[in-house]
Amino acid sequence: MTQPFRTFYEDLPVDVTVVLGECVVEREEVIAFASRYDPQDFHLDDEAAARGPFGALAASGWHTCGMMMRLMVDEMHAQGLASLGGAGIDELRWLHPVYPGDRLRLEAKILNKRRSRSRPEMGLMRRELTMINQNGKPVLRCVVNGMVGVRDPSAPIED
Repeated sequence: MTQPFRTFYEDLPVDVTVVLGECVVEREEVIAFASRYDPQDFHLDDEAAARGPFGALAASGWHTCGMMMRLMVDEMHAQGLASLGGAGIDELRWLHPVYPGDRLRLEAKILNKRRSRSRPEMGLMRRELTMINQNGKPVLRCVVNGMVGVRDPSAPIED
């Protein structure tokens, strides 16, 4: 990221849902991703997919995670978030198949956050991310742990 940070730990509200972005699932990308990383028939071939568990060609869940990550990072860059990286995923659920042509919206809600005692320049947050299709149906939900810079590391850490 080339621009300076503008959004810090102190600026992030808890329990507020925000939309991070949208994307359209492209058929060519579904097949290209699956060909390289998840070569199962229902991600690669229309005829096999029609007989499979999803009834049609469906994106890999890992591809859906990749789209989620892209939307999240694009928004972090747009708001100048002082992101210090991720610390893991506690939960990940693929709730509904994702098909070529679907329009997905990423929503995020910070469940809780706290300052790091060992690294006072850093805040830790748990955030629920949900990808929702054009029909309002959640297709992916996860809880991620992130690290974000603190504007004033000398400020007291609250209990």
